Amino acid sequence: MLEEATVGKLADQLSHYLDSARINQVRRAYYYAEQAHEGQKRRSGESYITHPLAVAGILADLRLDHQSLMAAMLHDVIEDTGIPKDALSEQFGEPVADLVDGVSKLTQIEFRTRAEAQAENFQKMTLAMARDIRVILVKLADRLHNMRTLGPLPYEKRKRIATETLDIYAPIANRLGMHSVCTELEDLGFATLYPMRSRYISQAISKLRGSHREIIEEIRSKLEAKMAERGLAGRILGREKHLNSIYNKMKFKHKSFHEVMDVYAFRIVTDSEESCYRILGAVHSLYKPLPGRFKDYIAMPKVNGYQSLHTTLFGMHVNIEIQIRTEEMEQIANNGITAHWMYKNGDSAVSLVNQNRVDRWLKGLMEMRERADDSLEFIEHVKVDLFPDEIYVFTPKGKILELPGGATPVDFAYTIHTDIGNACVACRVNRNLASLSQPLQSGQTVEIITAPGARPNPAWLSFVMTGKARSSIRHVLKHQKKAESVELGKTLLKRSLSGFGVTLADIGDREIKAVARHNLASSFDNLLAEVGLGNRMAFLVARQLVNGETPSGNKVEAGPTQTPESGSRSPVTIHGTEGMVVKFGKCCRPIPGDPVVGLMDSGHGLVIHSDTCSRLPGTGDAQNQLTHLNWAKDIADEFSVELRVELERQRGVIAEVASAVALADGNIERINVEEQNAHLGIVSLTVHVKGRRHLAKVMRRIRNIRAVVHIGRVRY
Repeated sequence: MLEEATVGKLADQLSHYLDSARINQVRRAYYYAEQAHEGQKRRSGESYITHPLAVAGILADLRLDHQSLMAAMLHDVIEDTGIPKDALSEQFGEPVADLVDGVSKLTQIEFRTRAEAQAENFQKMTLAMARDIRVILVKLADRLHNMRTLGPLPYEKRKRIATETLDIYAPIANRLGMHSVCTELEDLGFATLYPMRSRYISQAISKLRGSHREIIEEIRSKLEAKMAERGLAGRILGREKHLNSIYNKMKFKHKSFHEVMDVYAFRIVTDSEESCYRILGAVHSLYKPLPGRFKDYIAMPKVNGYQSLHTTLFGMHVNIEIQIRTEEMEQIANNGITAHWMYKNGDSAVSLVNQNRVDRWLKGLMEMRERADDSLEFIEHVKVDLFPDEIYVFTPKGKILELPGGATPVDFAYTIHTDIGNACVACRVNRNLASLSQPLQSGQTVEIITAPGARPNPAWLSFVMTGKARSSIRHVLKHQKKAESVELGKTLLKRSLSGFGVTLADIGDREIKAVARHNLASSFDNLLAEVGLGNRMAFLVARQLVNGETPSGNKVEAGPTQTPESGSRSPVTIHGTEGMVVKFGKCCRPIPGDPVVGLMDSGHGLVIHSDTCSRLPGTGDAQNQLTHLNWAKDIADEFSVELRVELERQRGVIAEVASAVALADGNIERINVEEQNAHLGIVSLTVHVKGRRHLAKVMRRIRNIRAVVHIGRVRY
C-alpha cells in the first residue's frame, strides 16, 4: 500500500530524533486521519491523506515535536470530515486538539470581501499564534505543500493563493527566521504569478552557472587553503540566489540580471563564535574587503534571531560575498523558531534568545490587535512590521533596540513603552537635540524627553514607521477626540437648555436615559459626543430633555408652544485650544478679536468662521444653525493670517518685509512673490499672529516700508 510505505518512511525519518512511543503516536494520528478522509480526493486525483502526510514530512524535516506532527496529520479533520474537537481531545489529548482547532479556524469563516477575509484570518492567526506558536508552524507547512501542488487549480484561485502567500505567509516565515521555508514560498509564489519571468531567470542562471564554474572552484580552493594554513576548521558552501530575490533586485534596485549575478556568494560554517571572527581575519587577508559592506549580526542579531558575519570582498576582478557562522547559527538561519525544538534538550542559549524575540513580537501583535478598530486597520499596522529592513540604535544606558529602516525617535519611544511614546515631547540623538520626525541611523544613541500631560500629535502618523507606534497614536487620538467632542457637546447643550430657562442639573436621570435611548445612543456621553461632532443638533436634544418622554415611551417630541428664549443665543467662549473637534475655517482664517460664529460640520465638530465669511449660510432656518461665539481673554496661541502686499520692485525689498514681520514679533509661515509688471510686484504672506492687535502691529511695520504701495488681509 502506497500510503503505508510513505508513513513507514516518515517513521524512519522521525527515529533520528524521537523515541518509539512518540513515533507510534504520530503513526496512530496518521491512521485516524486516513480513516476520516476515506474516499476524499485532492484536485489532482490523489487520495486526500497524501496532503496531511506531506505536511507532517515538512515539519519532520524541521525536527518538530510529536504533537506538531500529530496536528499536521489531523489538521483538516475538523474542517473537512465533521469530527468534533472533543473527539480529537479524547483520542490524542487537549494540546493536539487545540493545535488542530487553531489551524482549522484560520480559514473557516466566509467574509464580505477578499481583503476583509484575509485581514480577519490574519487576526485570528495572531490569537492562535499567541496561544501556541506551533499553530502557525503547521499552517506554514500546510501552505508550503499547497503551493508545491497548485498546478490542478483554476488560474484565478492559483493567483489568489500565491498573492496571499507573498503578502502574508512568506513574511511571517521570514519574521520567525525560517529562511528555507520563506525562500521556497517566495519562489513558488513568484513562479505562479509570473511563470514566464520565472522560467527566463531560471534558464539564465543555469547558463551562467556553467560558464562560471571554474572561477567558483578557484575561489573555494583559495579560501580552503587559507583556512588550512591558519588551522581553522569549517565547511565552505556555495550560496544559491533565489528567483524571487533576483527579480526583486532587478525591479526595485534597477539592476540588470548580470549586475545582480556578478557576485559570487559563499557561506563558511564553523565550530565556534571565536572561529567566526578568526576566519573573518583570514578571508580579509586573502582578498580586500569593500568599505561599508561588513555587517556583524553575531554581536547584534537581526530582529528574527538571525546571526552571522557578512563581508563583501574584491578579488579576481569580481565581488565575493561571504557569510560566516556557527553550526547552530546555520540551523537558526534556515529554520528560525523551529530550531528551538532541535536544541530544546540541550537548553541552547541562542535558541532561547530566539524564542524570547518571537514572544516579544507576538506580545506586540496582541497589543496592536487590542487597539485596532477593525481587522483591516490591524493588518495595515502588522504589514509594516513584516517587512523590516532593520536598524540598530542604543538607549542612553547602552541597550540595543531593533527598529525598521526609516524609523524615527517617536517609533523608538513607543518601542520602549507606550506611555513613553504618548508623553514624548522632544529627543536627543547622540546627545544633540533633534527633530522627532528625522529617520534614525544604525549606531545612534537616542534619548526621549517626556512631559507630564503631553499627548501624541496627529502629525506623527505621517512619519512613524512601526505598527505599534501607529496603532498607539490612533488609539489615543480616538479617545482624545471622544473626550473633546463630549465636552463640546455638553457646552452646546447647556447653551441650548439655557434658552428654555433650564440647566442640565434640573433634568432627571430618567429623562436623560430616555432621550439617549430615543436617539439610539448607548449612553448620554455618547449622545453628547454626537452633538459635539455635529451629527445631532444641540437645540433638538435640549427640546427633548425639557419636554420629557411621551406616554407611549417610543418618541420624545417638543410641544408647539415650547420654544427657546433669547438666552439660547448667548455666546459660547472659545479658547483656541479645544483640540480636534474645533477647527478654524481656512476660507476666512479668523483670529482672536474678529467677530466669529460657529457652524457644525457633521462628523467633524465645530468650524469657526468670521461672521462676514462668504461661506456662511444666508437667512432663514440655516441661519439658526450658527453658534454665536466669544473669544477668551487669555489666548496665547498663534493663528495664521494671509496678507497681500503690493510694492515697488527694488533690490532687497523682500528681505525688508521679512525683517519688518520679525521686528513686530510675527512669524512667517509661507511667502510667495508674483510679478505684476516691470515696476510693481505682489507678495503673498502667511503670518502667525496672536490676535487683531498683533496683526495691526505687523501690518503697520510693513506699511512703513517706503516701497510698499498697499497692504491688505486676504479672505476667501
